[in-house]
Amino acid sequence: MAKENSLTTESFWAQLFQLKVYKKTQGRITRQVTFAVVAGICCLAAYRFGSVLLTYHVDQKVAEKVFQGAVTASSVRRVMVLLTAAIGVFVSYRLVNYTRFADFLISVEAEMNKVSWPARTELIRASIVVIVVMVVLAAALCLYDILWLMILRWLGIRL
Repeated sequence: MAKENSLTTESFWAQLFQLKVYKKTQGRITRQVTFAVVAGICCLAAYRFGSVLLTYHVDQKVAEKVFQGAVTASSVRRVMVLLTAAIGVFVSYRLVNYTRFADFLISVEAEMNKVSWPARTELIRASIVVIVVMVVLAAALCLYDILWLMILRWLGIRL
């Protein structure tokens, strides 16, 4: 109990810079998928950051003055994008090992294991029912719209 409390009382920043994996055998799939999604978002954000840097580009003369001509402005942008992506991937890796978040992901995977998934035929039948109901409701709304449009035009109201 005391050991568990000491783990949860550590701050996020203290846990961010440690390299150990918290409960590595539990919630593995959920943590890996969460890491992949968060890391992908970070990489997309870094890519977007790079495209913004291309829009507001660093002047070549400024880059030459700052780096004594050894580095071009485009290489500075590439390094900044790669550094941003690497930091995002590292933070997403540490996020899935943050004790509170990791415990949440472990419990999510435990609950997902309890779910009784429908058979393929049941899934297909339920999907067909949903699609048919959506089409019928869309048609009903379209007919109501046409009906009200005709009534309003008959009354002399132009839309």
